[in-house]
Amino acid sequence: MLTEKTIRPHPYSRRHIGKTEKLPSYRVDLRSYSDKEYNKFVALNTVNDWSQLSWKDIGKPFEVKAESKDKTAWENEHKKTMDPHTSWTYFNKAFHEWFVKDIPKEAQEAKKDFYKSLRSFNPKEVRQALGGIVQLQLWNYVHRIQDGIWDPRGKRALFEGLDLQKPKILFLGAAEGYEAMQLGAMYPGAEITMVDYDEYCRSTRFAEFPESYPFLGDNPRTGQSKVYYKDDFTIDYAVDDIRNLNYGRKFDIVLSVGLLEHFPDEYKHEVADWHRRFLKPGGYAILTTPRNQVRSRVYYRIMADIMNHTYRELMTVEQMGLYMYENGFDILRHGYIKVHNGLVCQPR
Repeated sequence: MLTEKTIRPHPYSRRHIGKTEKLPSYRVDLRSYSDKEYNKFVALNTVNDWSQLSWKDIGKPFEVKAESKDKTAWENEHKKTMDPHTSWTYFNKAFHEWFVKDIPKEAQEAKKDFYKSLRSFNPKEVRQALGGIVQLQLWNYVHRIQDGIWDPRGKRALFEGLDLQKPKILFLGAAEGYEAMQLGAMYPGAEITMVDYDEYCRSTRFAEFPESYPFLGDNPRTGQSKVYYKDDFTIDYAVDDIRNLNYGRKFDIVLSVGLLEHFPDEYKHEVADWHRRFLKPGGYAILTTPRNQVRSRVYYRIMADIMNHTYRELMTVEQMGLYMYENGFDILRHGYIKVHNGLVCQPR
């Protein structure tokens, strides 16, 4: 295995397939899964007939009420509700700062700050220092140990088996673009278009995505697995509002990750339409949202200062699927992975 000291632009190859390791900021996972292990990573198709499902049966999503202190401070200063663009800018910067943390190093520093605060006998300093330790430990567990945010095995299980050759992929609200690159590894020769209306996502979150991160995919020449990297993919990144896009129906996949849950019910039909209007006939819409589970509620409470700058819901996969079904999509595959729900669907 390789360590951070020996990282090169392309440090992993076929000989590393089947291995995993923790680096200071994230986990590398080149493990696949067998049929026997499949349900550890994705539980699929819990609804047999979407036409028979009703909101009375499943209830509405859980709205996350806890807000970032930065958002509250901004609104107090400006005497108005933070606008969506500013909200996303704040969120993206806060989120990226956590993605690039050297977690073991920061954890040691946080412990030193905590012991120092104890000597001060200042309750406020103690609470802040203790809160920092809790956040670091939670982030370390969710992202670096469990790999729940990127979740490569779960995402590959969700994305597999689509009838596609060299697809054109549109990623709406792309951020750092992780999932589109994973799709690009699984369906080689893909042309990827990423869209986000926050320039920070293109200039920093995507630009600083590690060149050494390996994606496990397929080699069409050999039929075996292959390791891909960011610079293996054909990617165009546009900074624009989704509502302004005029691509037409030219994409085989329209993808979103954590988009639908940021819109109240009166706007969800518009979000569904964004996934429809750019698809070729026979194309696939793929969506994920954070799961409504106790662990997720705790996570968004503790990590509110990093995560909660915008309207946010936690859903079950049944709620997510019913939104898309009622807005004209047939659900081909649905399920949940570590911390996300997932759908693969097509317009009716």
